[in-house]
Amino acid sequence: MRRKNISDIQAFIAVAREKSFTKAAAQMGISQSALSYTIRTLEAQLGLRLLTRTTRSVSVTEAGERMLNRIGPHFDEIENEITALGELREKPAGTIRITAVEHAAETLLWPRLAPLLLEYPDLNIEIVSEYGLKDIVAERYDAGVRLGEQIDQDMISLPLASHSQFAVVGAPSYFSGKKLPVTPRDLSTHSCIRLKLPTDSGFYSWEFYKDGSEINVRIEGRGTFSTISMMRQAAVDGLGLAYLPEDTVDSLIKEGQLIQVLADWCPRRPAYHLYYPSRRQHSLAFTLVLEALRYHKG
Repeated sequence: MRRKNISDIQAFIAVAREKSFTKAAAQMGISQSALSYTIRTLEAQLGLRLLTRTTRSVSVTEAGERMLNRIGPHFDEIENEITALGELREKPAGTIRITAVEHAAETLLWPRLAPLLLEYPDLNIEIVSEYGLKDIVAERYDAGVRLGEQIDQDMISLPLASHSQFAVVGAPSYFSGKKLPVTPRDLSTHSCIRLKLPTDSGFYSWEFYKDGSEINVRIEGRGTFSTISMMRQAAVDGLGLAYLPEDTVDSLIKEGQLIQVLADWCPRRPAYHLYYPSRRQHSLAFTLVLEALRYHKG
């Protein structure tokens, strides 16, 4: 159907519901003569009379009533949806979907987004914790969170913290009778706790940096998990060494439940970043989420 036909049908619906060319013309902001011409043109194209006109009244014919009852509700639905879309510009509403690694979701996203949800009852947040790198456009996420060096250059990115830092830790019981690792290569003689990735790459490689050198180590061990909490507990239980975000094991190191090694190979790294595909035409809900998550120095 041509675009002009759609506007002509809208004109017919207005006249049929108002039962008046005068009221319908005023509602649409056009002249009565222009409206009459539009209706005559539509009837000529359809080869059917839709309205019966007299000097005192307007009524629908059988064909007109069928069009009004069958097509009218669809136009109402379209209008309601357009109105609803307009409301998204005026109040934070709808669902914002974010993919993030578990650690970022728990320590950065939720603490900052929880107050937003409590303040705006029409706003929904969906956080999917996963380690695989996602095509957020193809999978219909509004944004993703990963470490800065993992983000594609064609994405807009927003830092969520000043830096990130990891630690290699093990329980005193694990180190009993063993030599502490001095370099990442020494890990080949140790049992390590592995993080299972949801991709064909298998397991997360441990990354180390020192004096401009970078070493990626593929570790071996008897414990494999998909969550930080399970890896941390396995380390506390003496199963082996774990490579974890430093803030998740700080208190355990201070309490003596875990011992940190290779600290000089674990300097600060680029922080978690929120990334998304475009700066244009964000909904108010997404704009509020961006501002809530934005890292402010000091």
